[in-house]
Amino acid sequence: MVFKKNFVRKLWWDSRQGHSTYLMFLLAFLNFILITFNYLIEGNSIFETFISNLWIFSIIFVILYLPTATLIGRWHTKTQLSVEESLKLEENPIMARMVRTLLDAKTGKASEEEITEFRKIVSEIEKKDIHEF
Repeated sequence: MVFKKNFVRKLWWDSRQGHSTYLMFLLAFLNFILITFNYLIEGNSIFETFISNLWIFSIIFVILYLPTATLIGRWHTKTQLSVEESLKLEENPIMARMVRTLLDAKTGKASEEEITEFRKIVSEIEKKDIHEF
């Protein structure tokens, strides 16, 4: 197997994504259910009469929690995400340079060297395969 440039970094990136997006989400979710059951239900005579079993509490919790989390996530995607992406673009010097070059090319202010360099950068981005190591 031929090791290509940044192989270890890409593996590190993949492991961080799997850890933070999937594994830690599940562990945090289970931890939250166990802690909430322990402190809210166990030892509380009012709640224990209604929900005495961890499995019943877990099912009720998931039925209430997942739709709420989904609605909040949908709201975030429709409202806040566009703000975050706009702010990221404003702080991205490469994107700013690319847009400036496009504007300069359109208005005739860009030099041939800038246009050639811009095309080279875009070509390199297009050639990349995100699954390639």
